[in-house]
Amino acid sequence: MCLNRCSLPDRFTYIWYKNGQKIQGQTSNTYSGYFVDTDRVSCAVRGQELFPSPSVSFTWGVTYTSTKICGSKGSTVVIHCSYRYPSRVNNVNTRVTDRFWFVKTKYNEPLDLKEDSDYSGRVEDQCNGNSCTLTIRDLRETDSAEYKFRFITNHESGRYTGSPGVMLSVSDPQLQVDVRKSTVNQFSTWTELTCRSNCQLSDPHSYIWYKNGEKVERERKEYYILDGFDPSNKYYCSIEVSGHERFRSPPVYAPNLPLVSVLPSGQIKKGSSVTMSCSSDAKPAAKYTWYKKNGTDEPRLVDQERLSFSSIQSSDSGDYYCTAENELGRTGSEIISIDVKYPPHPPSVSVSPSEIVEGSSVTLTCSSDANPAAKYTWYKGNRQHVHGRGTYIFTSISSKNRGKYYCEAKNQYGVINSTSLFINVQYRPNLPSVSVSPSEIVEGSSVTLTCSSDSNPAANYTWYKGNRQLIDGQEGNFTFTSISSNDTGTYYCEAGNYYGVINSTSIVIDVRYRPNLPSVSVSPSEIVEGSSVTLTCSSDANPAANYTWYKENEWSPKASGQIFTITDIRAEHSGNYYCVVQDTTGHYNSTLHLIVVGGKSLLIMNIIRLTLVVLMLIPLFVISLCLRMKKTRSLKTELNEPVEMIEMRETIDNMNPVI
Repeated sequence: MCLNRCSLPDRFTYIWYKNGQKIQGQTSNTYSGYFVDTDRVSCAVRGQELFPSPSVSFTWGVTYTSTKICGSKGSTVVIHCSYRYPSRVNNVNTRVTDRFWFVKTKYNEPLDLKEDSDYSGRVEDQCNGNSCTLTIRDLRETDSAEYKFRFITNHESGRYTGSPGVMLSVSDPQLQVDVRKSTVNQFSTWTELTCRSNCQLSDPHSYIWYKNGEKVERERKEYYILDGFDPSNKYYCSIEVSGHERFRSPPVYAPNLPLVSVLPSGQIKKGSSVTMSCSSDAKPAAKYTWYKKNGTDEPRLVDQERLSFSSIQSSDSGDYYCTAENELGRTGSEIISIDVKYPPHPPSVSVSPSEIVEGSSVTLTCSSDANPAAKYTWYKGNRQHVHGRGTYIFTSISSKNRGKYYCEAKNQYGVINSTSLFINVQYRPNLPSVSVSPSEIVEGSSVTLTCSSDSNPAANYTWYKGNRQLIDGQEGNFTFTSISSNDTGTYYCEAGNYYGVINSTSIVIDVRYRPNLPSVSVSPSEIVEGSSVTLTCSSDANPAANYTWYKENEWSPKASGQIFTITDIRAEHSGNYYCVVQDTTGHYNSTLHLIVVGGKSLLIMNIIRLTLVVLMLIPLFVISLCLRMKKTRSLKTELNEPVEMIEMRETIDNMNPVI
């Protein structure tokens, strides 16, 4: 029900509020509805909304303006609260009969502070309506306690204590300066300093601000506004109680030059764990950021005090720095260089120029990424060539330098070999070497002439006999499938490539062959008893054959050698003579029939010979034959001396041994 101390005409209507919100449709002076403990209700006469009634609640409660306050020893504190209760209980108006503050209990009942001897003469409580205060003077350390407010009403169950109460701490307040930087935009320099305590100060006080130890006279408030901030400045605050300055705060300032450290402190090896730390004296505490310098680009790495590498790599080498920043400024550290040591990477090798000609200058180059720098050794096969900076120079390369090379890169952390590099030296043919197979050459056999020359690129070969070209090609071989004596002679080969031509030394082909059919002869052709007669036997053979003369039916040889001479020939020398031609492959026989006669016989022999010649010339020489016959008849009557007749007969005994 909404009541007024004076009577209002019936035409007046009312407005009801629940928890500050107007209740629609309620215009009478009474209002009924559903309420919870936290609801508060008030009313007003329509048209007089500026003068609403006090709100009423439907619960019991005590509200403290602060649940934690502090005060220094000897000072005064004031504790504030308000209380509430239902306006009616069981249709009976509620009326407060007693209210007080307490800390202790006596006989299980709260003891009013005014009756507590520990607070005698030092406490005072006052109430104005539903608001009450407790004043404690001359604070003592023993006054630190929880203070509660209690009120009692006319209802039997209408007693209520506000719990938890207010914690009073009698100690020096821990002042500190809070810093808040403007976030309006990145160019704003506005900064707010606030002097705060670890608890709420109850007694009246003012603030004193200091800049670099000098008092800032115009600032007496809890807040101090800075328009721009010099990082070298320091600020702190204190409070003034009863005309006395007390309880100075620690200063606040921008970060000092950050200090950086690296663990481990010695050499840093690839794959190891490395931690860089950044620290700076700053109030408020600084926030840290790590950067790596990379030319004009300085990427932001981490926003924390430490930068860690669980397994550092060679790519992590470089210059690093950190920044320390708080609301009052930002400061960068000095540069710290990280030099990661690591074994050589697989070397890369190269040769210059790419086309290598004998006699030219050639450089082999080996390089490997390593820290510290690698030392290099060049090898050909397993033979060490040179130590150095990775270059190996042939001032005048030769064909002997042809082959596979590799380099070894080494430092104190490891050693590694490069892949092989083949040096292909181009050069003109060297003096060819020539050979013949088999070494003993027999007519009819297969014979191969071989020519070879060290050259790059491979040579083309040409065989010559004298000045006559036989064959040319890349093989260098010339084969007689069935060699003959006609192939005997001097041979040489020519080897040539893009860079030059050279001839071999000559090689003599000496074809061995069995004796040919011997030929025999007698000199003079007309043999007269008592004269000297020479028998000659000859045969083509290689090597030269052995000759032996025999007379038929006689076992012992007559002579050896190609010539058999009878110095004083007699009739008994008549008979068959033959020579034997022999070498390692066999022998041949050739027979000669020798007859010794007088002068008349010689004449008859000449007639026979002449007759044969004439018959051969018929019919071309008929006239000449007639003349020759007349002459012959005249000679028959004139010759009276004896004549020797020679009859020759040749026989061949192939491959039959002489016994």
